[in-house]
Amino acid sequence: MSKELEYLSKQFVARKLSRRHFMGRAAALGLTAAGANTMLSSAVYAQGPVKGGTIRVGLPGGSTTDSLDPATTTNSTGTMISRLWGEPLVELAPEGGLENRLAEEVSASPDAKVWTFKIRSGISFSNGQPLTADDVLATMERHAGEDTKSGALGIMRGITAMRVDGDKFIVELDTPNADLPYLMTDYHLLIQPNGGKDDPAAAIGTGPYILKEADMGVRFVAEKNPDYWGDMGHADTIEVVVINDDTARMAAIQSGQVDMVGRVPPRTAQLVARAPNINVHSTPGPGHYVFIAHCNTAPFDNNDLRMALKYGMNREEMVEKILFGYGSIGNDTPINSSYPLFTEMEQRTYDPDKAKFHFDKSGHEGPILLRTSDNSFPGAPDASALFQQSLSKAGINLEIKREPNDGYWSEVWNAQPFCTSYWSGRPTQDQMYSTAYLSTADWNDTRFFNEQFDQMLLAARGELDEAKRTQIYADMGMLLHNEGGLICPMFNDFIDGTTNRVAGWVENHKGFDLMNFYAPMKMWVVG
Repeated sequence: MSKELEYLSKQFVARKLSRRHFMGRAAALGLTAAGANTMLSSAVYAQGPVKGGTIRVGLPGGSTTDSLDPATTTNSTGTMISRLWGEPLVELAPEGGLENRLAEEVSASPDAKVWTFKIRSGISFSNGQPLTADDVLATMERHAGEDTKSGALGIMRGITAMRVDGDKFIVELDTPNADLPYLMTDYHLLIQPNGGKDDPAAAIGTGPYILKEADMGVRFVAEKNPDYWGDMGHADTIEVVVINDDTARMAAIQSGQVDMVGRVPPRTAQLVARAPNINVHSTPGPGHYVFIAHCNTAPFDNNDLRMALKYGMNREEMVEKILFGYGSIGNDTPINSSYPLFTEMEQRTYDPDKAKFHFDKSGHEGPILLRTSDNSFPGAPDASALFQQSLSKAGINLEIKREPNDGYWSEVWNAQPFCTSYWSGRPTQDQMYSTAYLSTADWNDTRFFNEQFDQMLLAARGELDEAKRTQIYADMGMLLHNEGGLICPMFNDFIDGTTNRVAGWVENHKGFDLMNFYAPMKMWVVG
């Protein structure tokens, strides 16, 4: 029987036998469905990547108001689309650490203030134009310009000078920063011809695919770049469909309409995993579901009111009822144990009496308006309702306004003073803080403007003693915990789904969900 099953599995891998027929023959030979799937997976991995076919992806987050300009990317869909056609200088490696992409070598001066990136030769953009160090310089200039709207602006603030020397791109910093290469992995910093200054939304880059169709917030089609220099891109075509509704997205993968989906809702993850043709992947990481309040806008400019909201949140209940075990409790900072220099602090717990004390002390009267949408994070409206209930026990009236999914990231997030939101996290503390909490950061979505925090961030960048640097980060976390506008009840696991039609998933991949949004480029079609 084992020889016959082995023969059948080889026939499947060679595409001479469908999965359906293999499963039927295997069942007739007494093999369970789980055993048959395991056998097929082993055979597929033994063979290695298969070229050809189409991989279809269902993603949340996309909106009709999005742009193809990587500088303004704000969501999951935008990040994956930009990964298809564009590349950064360096990227986060699957197992952690860094891997070189368009930069073949990275070096620093002894004080970590001058960094040199040697640009690979022989690489061309999808329009045929050769990649040069001048394109890298122009890209960074665009993201660092005074009128830029780039989400990477906070990262670029510490750069005092940039220049080109032959095939080398050289960066000079105002203070030492051992994390600078990690900052260059930011998904906004994709290298474009002349930096994208001519047409930032042209979607021309050095990536494994060329974008052929783009209906913003609806559908995208990309075809394999025949001149791609790297080793990604096994499928001939990748199709990305925006499906913001959780139920519709799960129905799409269960019916075979798509081959992979992001953000499987924790509530239904176990149910989805029971389907014989679907694999659910859960990966702990730095992603966090949050409630954000603008510290410079009434009534949230009063720290007692912010403290009332923090003490009025039942975090354990949210983790239980929103994450269903796929995550951990948050503590009003964006940093958790997935970061290398993390320090534990005393956990803030639900305390209606303390919430009432701070609310009364704030002097605020009347309801507090919270805006939410399923597009902010899975289960956000339900989480908002739980928050409303826990605050009511402290005598605080939370009014909830459910906003449309479409346009949420342009009209509500980083615009309205109190809303639900989501951060996927970043590889290092410096990058997370520089992107969202530095006073000058364009994406400072809590409007946390704190000179002491800014000074500590700069000090941490220049501190090469790891113990001292760890302590600075601990102090920064405590400052945010007590004074920030971030209310962070939980860190989510990344939960993704793939069908048995595709193979090549890498477990515990570092970065964002869907293998740092590289899954459709690194996986392949098997049947």
